Amino acid sequence: MGIAMKSKETIQEDEERIRKWVRELPDDKRLQFFKQTEQALKDPDTYAALNYLFIAGLHHFYLGKWLRGFINLSIFITGAVLLFTQFTAAGLLLLIGITVIELKDLFYSQLVVQDYNNGVMEKIYRNLVKG
Repeated sequence: MGIAMKSKETIQEDEERIRKWVRELPDDKRLQFFKQTEQALKDPDTYAALNYLFIAGLHHFYLGKWLRGFINLSIFITGAVLLFTQFTAAGLLLLIGITVIELKDLFYSQLVVQDYNNGVMEKIYRNLVKG
């Protein structure tokens, strides 16, 4: 989702705007749209479950955010390894820090995935209109 999170109202307005566009498509394009989105949309519950596991980063991989996923996973692994060295406090701080940062994604998982899905639907719509 990034640092600046869209409001719930903005995300819902985006979704309604896309739904309106899709309703105006010819039947064959609308059918294509629904076939493509059925395969591409992500489930908020899966995202939340991956985030809840507290193995930081897995939920980012689910949405295809590879860089953020690798960064979070690296911080998590570094923190876990440091727990078993003389830098236990640093490891604990890293784990607490990444957990606090990721809690936002857990609490807002429904909105994060809804916003992601809006982006997917808009991209599919634009590709159908172009071609």
